[in-house]
Amino acid sequence: MKKTVSLLLALVMLLALCACGGRQSAPAATEADANIPDTCILKEADDNMINTYTLLAVNPDAPFVNADGAPVTDVALNTAGAAALINWLLSEEGEALAADYGVADYGEHLFYLKDDRPVSTAEIPQATEETRRIRLSTTTSVNDSGLLGYLLPKFESEYGYETEVYSAGTGKAIANAKMGNADLILVHAKKQEEAFVADGFAYVLEGMPSERMSYMYNYFVLCGPSDDPAGVKDAADVLEAFRSIAEGKYPFISRGDGSGTHSKELALWPEALGITAEAESFADYGDWYISANAGMGACLVMAEELHAYILTDKATFLTFSANGGVM
Repeated sequence: MKKTVSLLLALVMLLALCACGGRQSAPAATEADANIPDTCILKEADDNMINTYTLLAVNPDAPFVNADGAPVTDVALNTAGAAALINWLLSEEGEALAADYGVADYGEHLFYLKDDRPVSTAEIPQATEETRRIRLSTTTSVNDSGLLGYLLPKFESEYGYETEVYSAGTGKAIANAKMGNADLILVHAKKQEEAFVADGFAYVLEGMPSERMSYMYNYFVLCGPSDDPAGVKDAADVLEAFRSIAEGKYPFISRGDGSGTHSKELALWPEALGITAEAESFADYGDWYISANAGMGACLVMAEELHAYILTDKATFLTFSANGGVM
């Protein structure tokens, strides 16, 4: 009995020592906690943040140029393969798969179909030796989100094609096509797409109403640290949120790469701030505005590390979050 009492007294004294001075050890972080990024969605579903994706078939008679702007005349495009992929993506099967992507894993749609989207009923031919290799130049969001990794194997296994994907910001994806290195593009920057058409780099695919085939969309989201020092979550809209970030000089990661996301971001800053695509335009604003010149996944990782705000497409953010902040 005495031994039991002594043990109990010793235990009480040990607990008292642990509590001495009001200091307590913080609970150990679990592995699950360590894999949850602090970066979170703070503003979404704003009309200013709709993000539309468009397919364009590259014109085989386009005025192709090399990286130095000199004309290139020996370009050979796989127009038949490009048409096959476009028609499949715009078929009932392809569009339904795109719309359903992510629902099982995230409980919500990552992409939505436009009401006025084109739908293809064209017959899709099997690949031949001459048409098997298709070159797709596209934005990082449909790649980093996993959408292409989900869609393309289904298309390829059914029809025998092999798709080479060049993934970059929309500006770079379009530049790649202008050099003759792509048979089709899938991008999300209307003004750049319209310029691509006006310069003769796209053509109207048979059965389609125009060169630009806009068929799906999602939303850009404004993300940042969970403690939200700029008060973004309480802002009336995304324009007010961007104004708060600029006024407080809170760290912001810009794609800075001429991508569709970068173009959208530039349109959301207060005009008086004068931030444009030119580096000189934000040089005087201090180190709060960080132009990364990198893809969406890499920029999300940077925002997490720097406790910074960032504009991203929702699909890539959900993938980033589900992967524990690893891209």
